[in-house]
Formats: sequence, structure tokens, C-alpha cells
Amino acid sequence: MSPKPLTDALQAQGLSVHLGPKTAQNEVLHSVSLNVPAARWTSVVGPNGAGKSTLLKCLAGLLPFQGSVLWDDRPLATWTAKSRASHLAWLGQNQEGAPDMRVWDVVMLGRLPHQGWLSHDSDQDSAEVEQALRATQAWDWRERALGQLSAGERQRVLLARALAVQAAVLLMDEPLANLDPPHQMDWLHLVRSLVAQGRTVVSVLHEIPMALCADELVVMKEGRVVHQGQTADPKTHLALEAVFEDRIQVRSVQGQWVTLAKP
Repeated sequence: MSPKPLTDALQAQGLSVHLGPKTAQNEVLHSVSLNVPAARWTSVVGPNGAGKSTLLKCLAGLLPFQGSVLWDDRPLATWTAKSRASHLAWLGQNQEGAPDMRVWDVVMLGRLPHQGWLSHDSDQDSAEVEQALRATQAWDWRERALGQLSAGERQRVLLARALAVQAAVLLMDEPLANLDPPHQMDWLHLVRSLVAQGRTVVSVLHEIPMALCADELVVMKEGRVVHQGQTADPKTHLALEAVFEDRIQVRSVQGQWVTLAKP
């Protein structure tokens, strides 16, 4: 019996985005279409200016666009704000928080979609916040102010806030920014754990070797998706090498896909 095909958590059809007046010069996404499979990790890669962050913001409903975005086969416009906030968690580039906010309170913001108007934090809210802080190794800072932390420590707190949502889908734009190599590996293991739980993760990464650990790659260049496929597919490797002008090569080293400088 053949396995049941994967369903799609997110779908985009004909996405176009203009920054400013609708002229060819201001178009940064050009009729992009893609499907993001559920319960998988999809990484979006490409050179600077490829439109990766713009695409991710469209999928999250954070930018106006032409075309359509579906979440679980439902048009994005039909989701209420509360349903959106509980279904999808967002971690953006260079996100900040009030520097005098207590770390615990920052992460508790991730529970707002699950709370009623003027309601108090529940025992479940507290349990989810603790779990998220421990998962990102930020528990020991829970009483500290956000402004007292280093950039890497703040990034882990903001990741904890996204985890506390307990959303079905997590979109992360440059989540490894300011993280040292051990904590980058912690992030990798965390993503794998989320996918094993049935969550969907989409990440924009500049760290190509880390992106090659994903289940699927979306390869972009100049505002277009030039390839989408499984990470282990040789066609994916060729597309990845091509968008970086064949200056890198993808190779397997001890069972791990890595990028090497092309001689």
C-alpha cells in the first residue's frame, strides 16, 4: 500500500510584491508559487536580495501582496486575527522587545492568542512558558530584564516566545542570528523535535550547511523560486550551486550534506 501523500500546511499561488508604486523596478517577488508540506522542515535559501524574507512575510500575512496564500487549504483572509496568532508563530529578523521587560513576561506574550480578554495567566500558560524557556536554555534568566542580555541570549528568549504559542506552523527568518555554534546545534535539534511532534517549520537561513539539514529546500533568486525539492535530491544540489554562481559545491561528508568552495 502506498503511503498517504503529505498535505500542505501553506500554499502560495502567483505571489507578487511591490515595494512602492507598482512598477517593474519595484517588484521584489515575481508571481511566486509553492507548497509547504505539513509536518516537515522547509528551508528557504538563496543569495542576498533573492526575496526570501519577503516571501516568508507574505506567508505569515505580514505584507500586502497580489496572488493567494492558503493556510490548511483556507484563504488567509478568512482567518480571524486570533486564529492566525494561535495557528502560526513568527520569529523575524532583528526583532526587539522592551528592554525593561522581564524575560518571563516577554515569553508569556506568546500565550496571548490562547487567553481571553483581561484574563489572567493560567497554570497551562505558565507551564508552556517554562517549557519554552527550558527548551531554549533561557530558564535561568526568567527574572532578568531583556535589556540585560546579550544579542544571542535575547534571540533565544524570542525563540522561546515563538515556541510558547504552541502553533502548528513556525516561520523563522534568520533564527540563527547571533547564536554561537553550540546553540545553533541546539536550534537544529529543537526543530527536529518540533517536526517529530507534527509541527511545520519554515526557515530562511544564510547558513547553507544548516539549511541542508532540512527536509525540503526552496531555492530563490531575484524574487523567483527557481527550484523546490527534497534536500537529498541531486537536482536540488544543482539548483543551489547555480544560484550561487557555481562558487560552491554540495557534497556528502560522513552522511551529512555540506558546502565546499569550488576549486
